[in-house]
Amino acid sequence: MKVIRDPIHDYIELDDLALSLIETPQIQRLRRIRQLGFSNLVYPGANHTRFEHSLGVYHLAKQLIKQVDEQQRNELLAAALLHDIGHGPFSHATEEVISRYTRKSHEDIEELLRKGEISDILKGYSLSPSAIARHIRGETNPGQIIHSEIDVDRMDYLVRDAHYTGVAFGLIDHVRLIHEMKFNENKLVLNIAGLQAAESLLVSRFLMHPTVYFHHVSRIAESMCHHAAQYMIENGLDPKLLSRMDDCTFMMEMKRAGGYASEIVNRLDERRLFKRALYTDFHSVNIDVTNIRKNTKRIENEIAQSAGIDPGYVLVDIPEKPVIAEMKAQVIINGKMIGIDKASNLVASLGKAQLDNWRLGVFTPAQYREKVGNIAREFFEVKKELKQFKLTGI
Repeated sequence: MKVIRDPIHDYIELDDLALSLIETPQIQRLRRIRQLGFSNLVYPGANHTRFEHSLGVYHLAKQLIKQVDEQQRNELLAAALLHDIGHGPFSHATEEVISRYTRKSHEDIEELLRKGEISDILKGYSLSPSAIARHIRGETNPGQIIHSEIDVDRMDYLVRDAHYTGVAFGLIDHVRLIHEMKFNENKLVLNIAGLQAAESLLVSRFLMHPTVYFHHVSRIAESMCHHAAQYMIENGLDPKLLSRMDDCTFMMEMKRAGGYASEIVNRLDERRLFKRALYTDFHSVNIDVTNIRKNTKRIENEIAQSAGIDPGYVLVDIPEKPVIAEMKAQVIINGKMIGIDKASNLVASLGKAQLDNWRLGVFTPAQYREKVGNIAREFFEVKKELKQFKLTGI
């Protein structure tokens, strides 16, 4: 048994299985992948990593596995530690492009569990790689501890991200939440006594999206990184190799790639980011962005052609419509399971307000900002703002 000091959970106790897994290159790589990608360009303290987050998830999972069959406890603890080893460099910044070219999300890690040091360790403890992979994807009943509507993964990252960014939205009583969670009819549910703690988590997540996760500077930097990664893959980089890189290795590869990728990495290094030519909410767009989201490359080419600039200098960012997964969580009231949005007017209100956090962005270098903005507003049929006039009297 070894004890590690953690700024969020104070002390984390690691057993022999955890210590063996932590020493593998696959988990050590997570020390070199920032949890929040490029958010440190907004919040200088946001340099925490996937490694410490994984330790935090492991720690919280230990509090809940007491309700699970003893035979599955080691599987779940291993899953908690290993759940993020599929992330590429800069976390979500490269996730979409890696998924597109490999057809695998960061949760599809069974292949990684079946080879190398991790495979040997799992065999030594008679643990099944396929079972661990299913737990991570939330495909098993006990796996809901790690992947479900209210799970230990989001409990840790919300508190940890708030701590390192310094925002005041991460006040979550995860100890109370865990104490009031239990399995009922193979479903991880919440006792009514934990409802306020769950409301706090939902409010925190709702407020963290516009201020941290979807801050426009982060979105611009991530879009630039995404396009540089796509450029490199189209020019010969193996996407599987990209998925195994860490942040520093990827930055060096971008520099070596030359051309567009080299320019983008220099801009990221020096914080010379593209600017917002268009940045508008869901209600201001007259076309159905859901249907055109898969065609962003074509849209970028059209806007760039109209503006007379290279396509790589028009970045269109159309996030998926926001969905609060926690809205599907179940609360036990008088022995019956009901949706959390039915148990809480506050949660129901958050569900209605979630579209307020959605933004469509078109980013370009400063010198093209006005021209690209005018073309983008026409393309997306952005409603004109109504001017307000004061009545000065008759």
